[in-house]
Amino acid sequence: MLVVRKLSRRFREGGRVLCVLEAVDLEIATGCSVAITGRSGSGKSTLLNLLCGIDHPDSGTIELDGLEIGSLREPARTQFRRSSVGFVHQFFNLIPTLDVEENVRLALELNAVRGAEARRRSAALLASVGLGDRLRSAVDALSGGEQQRVAIARALVHRPKLLLADEPTGNLDEATAGEVMPLIRALAREHGATLVLVTHDQALAAAADRVLELRDGRVQ
Repeated sequence: MLVVRKLSRRFREGGRVLCVLEAVDLEIATGCSVAITGRSGSGKSTLLNLLCGIDHPDSGTIELDGLEIGSLREPARTQFRRSSVGFVHQFFNLIPTLDVEENVRLALELNAVRGAEARRRSAALLASVGLGDRLRSAVDALSGGEQQRVAIARALVHRPKLLLADEPTGNLDEATAGEVMPLIRALAREHGATLVLVTHDQALAAAADRVLELRDGRVQ
């Protein structure tokens, strides 16, 4: 379970303090999906960065299966992100010098899974997203929707506990976007990952188990 208690994050801008998140409370059961909506600047991406340990809260706690993320120090925080978190970005963030299978396999190699086992798991997950025949393709030869499928496979191949998605359909056309959320949700459930996504797309949000809104620094 993901448990957030009294989470706050503030930033200084000039001579004033901006409160982006204020005493946020949140509980998400293992394997469930939650969509976070809200206007631009409402703190959605900040929340994701806090959940995965990239950013530090000013106060409050974040626990994933009993592990308090804020208490981790480097290099434990980096190892936590590598092993326990998968991230799907709006702009795919694939490595152009690696082929499709190598992009996915990289997430395993960072977790010391190499050789035949890494290749087998990468190929299996790519087959599950409909790209089993594109393993050796260059990523820049793929369509936007195909690149996002590679990114989804890469985010899940190391079997993370937490899957985060930041506007995962923001760079896709409407038809392709409609295929992505069911795929992310189905694969997250299959792999036992808790899914948290942020989006402006109400149709995308509606496909999650729960929809929450960030407004005035709080979850509504």
